[in-house]
Amino acid sequence: MKNTVPTVQPDTFPGWVPKAAQNYIFHTKSGHSIRKLAKGAGCHASTVMRQVQKLEARRDDPLVDEALSRLGAIEQPLTPATKYQPKDCQPMTKHIRTKPAMPSNETIEREGRRILRRLCEPSACLAIAKDMEKAVVVREIGEGKTKRTAVVERGVAQAMALKDWIKCDSPGRISRYHITGAGRSALKRLLADDDAVRAGFAEAPAKFGDQHRDWAERDVLSDGRTRRLRYNCAESPVSAMARRKDKSGQPFLSDDLVGAAERLREDFELAQMGPRVAQNWDRFLSGGDREFSADSGVGDAPSRARERVSNALRDLGPGLGDVALRVCCFLEGLEAAERRMGWSARSGKVVLRIALQRLKLHYENNKSGAMIG
Repeated sequence: MKNTVPTVQPDTFPGWVPKAAQNYIFHTKSGHSIRKLAKGAGCHASTVMRQVQKLEARRDDPLVDEALSRLGAIEQPLTPATKYQPKDCQPMTKHIRTKPAMPSNETIEREGRRILRRLCEPSACLAIAKDMEKAVVVREIGEGKTKRTAVVERGVAQAMALKDWIKCDSPGRISRYHITGAGRSALKRLLADDDAVRAGFAEAPAKFGDQHRDWAERDVLSDGRTRRLRYNCAESPVSAMARRKDKSGQPFLSDDLVGAAERLREDFELAQMGPRVAQNWDRFLSGGDREFSADSGVGDAPSRARERVSNALRDLGPGLGDVALRVCCFLEGLEAAERRMGWSARSGKVVLRIALQRLKLHYENNKSGAMIG
């Protein structure tokens, strides 16, 4: 029989299965040659070979191995089944097609939005054991404690691992997975699709540009008025400033200064200091009473984080504390911060570096106030 080029029928594999995984199954389970697969895909044979080798190496990942095994069972169309015959005859066999239940495209997209959101939270991971039917997303909340934030079917977790949305750092009795860069990009695409549907567009505008952005809004009280600040969570002004070079060719902000800025920002977010807590931002930006309002029952961890931010801003003092709060916490651009504080152009980056140096020293002198969460 002539070895024809394999073609994927609409109901052979779910739509979410990557093309590389399909080629891997066709080659390892059905015996199709690399050249035949490359001809059918319209690419060079070396491309398919790399796909196969890469997936073979990824089979150390428990969820990836399980996903490929289930897909291989789909591609193996014939399995024996007994057809009963009279007692004086040997039982005959016939072949039937078996199709293991796999999650649909809609399920993967819906669960992807939910689970990937949770995995983007600080100190979050997806944990699954060999005998568990479901995986759980847990997050460290400090003092050696964890909190379960989501539960997902094992088949969905397998699909997410095969699509390289999550990756296992150390397989074992309980394997832990973290979100990958591909997973973050996929989440942004899914959210962009949702925004387009709500806005009435057939397709998401700037879909592939927005996958590298994470837009959010925050109410900020400044000069006695509340204004809406739109910012990109995925790119802070400090990270952008760290990529710049000084006159000697060195980064304008060193890694330890960027780390101090991110520590302040994470404490700020953990403290739940947004509009929900109704903070008076004029206090922090005027150099006056730099104290936070009551905890409002939001929990002990936010209260401690709020105290750490308060101590840091008080130590920085007026001016340095203002620029740290605006740039590191509000994620306000340096040019906007300079205008609002009445500084000369391009002076903000110098003041910011001084503020971060002082902030780094503050954290070194207060190691007991380590960040939680």
